[in-house]
Parts: sequence; C-alpha cells; structure tokens
Amino acid sequence: MESVEVVDGPTTWRLERAFFASNWTCIWGRGCCGIEDVSAPDLHRGCCSVGAQMANAEEGMHISAVAAMLDPDRFQFHAEAQANGVFRDEANTATAIVDGACIFLNRPDFAGGKGCALHLGAIDDAESPIGYKPLVCWQVPMLISETSCDDGQTEVNIRRSTRADWGPGGETMAWWCTDDDNPDAFVGEVPAVDALSDELRHLLGDRVYESARAKLLGDDHSNHTD
Repeated sequence: MESVEVVDGPTTWRLERAFFASNWTCIWGRGCCGIEDVSAPDLHRGCCSVGAQMANAEEGMHISAVAAMLDPDRFQFHAEAQANGVFRDEANTATAIVDGACIFLNRPDFAGGKGCALHLGAIDDAESPIGYKPLVCWQVPMLISETSCDDGQTEVNIRRSTRADWGPGGETMAWWCTDDDNPDAFVGEVPAVDALSDELRHLLGDRVYESARAKLLGDDHSNHTD
C-alpha cells in the first residue's frame, strides 16, 4: 500500500494514497447497503447493525454522560435507555442493540430525525459530532494504527478499513463501502481527504493535515511540517 508521509517532530504520519486521493464519500441514507449478509439499503442501518465498541472505560463513561443529556424528542430509544442503559454489558464496553441495530440509531420513520441520536444531539448543540460519538463511529471507514519505535519515534498509519478488519464475518457481508471493486461509494464531488477533513484535522492537527493534503493532491512542497 503506497502512502504519503508527513514527519512532525517525533511522529511520522502515513496516509493511504489511493483511498484519500479517491472520491470516496459516505453514502449513508443514499444507497448504503449496510454491513449485514443481505443487502438492505432501505433499512438505513449503515455500520450500526453491530453497535459501537468502546475504546476504553473512559469512553464508556463519556458516552453515558452524553446520552443522559440527549433530548428525548431526538432519541428514538430514549425510554429503552432510561430503563436498561445504553450498553449491552455491565462493563459498558459496547452499545446496546435494539431491533437489529445500535440503540442510538434513529430509524427512518422517527419524527425526531433519522440517523445517530448522538450526531443529531451534537448538531443541535452546535458542537462537532466528533466530541459526542464513540471513536469507532466517527473514524469509520478509516483505520488508525500506532507503533512506538525503540528510538522514541511514533509511527501512525491511517488507511481505509477492509472486510478483513471486521474479523470473522467480514467476508460474508453483502457490501462494504471501501471495496475497490464496488464503485457505489466512490461518487464524491471532492477527494476523500476533503470529505473527511474534520476527522483528519482532529487526528493530525491543522498543520499536518494541510501538508498531507498537499502531498495527496499533488502539491508536495516539503517532506516535513514547519
């Protein structure tokens, strides 16, 4: 996999060239077939069929706190959350599943708005959804891996996630949006590095993002940030 590289002090960032320079875009609600064994674009479940896995205990506490502040009119399964909580286990490691998808996923016929209740809550509060949603939710379909080197340097690789990254069951999914042989999601009007600019700026910071973007789009002035 060819990557562009930006060195920023002790951290080397690498971004998959083919993916971030492509015209991939999220098509949730616009033809996304979901991640189940049968294609189901009309369900509008996207990646939410399996719920969200928490990165750590702190994230579980954060999501619980955000959920408690959501407007019931914008959270379809607010009553279920009040009665049983928003997690499926006592350790708060993964969100609950209600009727085949994440408890936070408002269904298409919900009067308060379809889609992630956490995302909608952030928009209502004029905040970035990144601060309201689990890491796995706002990072998909990116996959971030970090390696600490013996010399004190850190290498961070950011690439598209693939079927293999889903583990057992990934190969049986009827559809996955980053498949090279599937053009459905490669229909964006801007490169993926721009479509995912908010997420990438949050991960990389503005200076590294701008440098990586220049390399991806052919405006490579330097191998290092200032």
